Amino acid sequence: MMQLDPKWEFVSDTVMGGVSSGTVTKEITEGREATVLRGEVSLENNGGFIQMAFDLREDGSELDVSAWEGLEVAVWGNGDTYDIRLRTAQLAKPWQSFRADFVSEPKWRSVKIPFASLTAHRVDAAFDPSCLRAHRYISN
Repeated sequence: MMQLDPKWEFVSDTVMGGVSSGTVTKEITEGREATVLRGEVSLENNGGFIQMAFDLREDGSELDVSAWEGLEVAVWGNGDTYDIRLRTAQLAKPWQSFRADFVSEPKWRSVKIPFASLTAHRVDAAFDPSCLRAHRYISN
């Protein structure tokens, strides 16, 4: 099992002219260290999202996770539905991704995301775990 220590960053609809706001902070939540996303989502100016994201490798290079069956994430939430979005070298546009939803609960729990459960978003491709990449669009 590979453990990640990501450097999370806040991303919002302001990249597209929206006005949502928020933060990503490290805190103790119910006795455990956590990276916490908080914010206000606004539908003004065609907006409507906040995210936290990280790059797998600082140089944006690919990571082969084909030996894995999926991801496991410890989450604590507010009862809302969230999604995990993965990007691979297969994707050419910033709005393309492979996604899986989960419902958060107001308690710590482990969420398993099998790669087989990922759905393609705005791309006609199957998830290829041999070329997992950074969350940003990287132009070659």
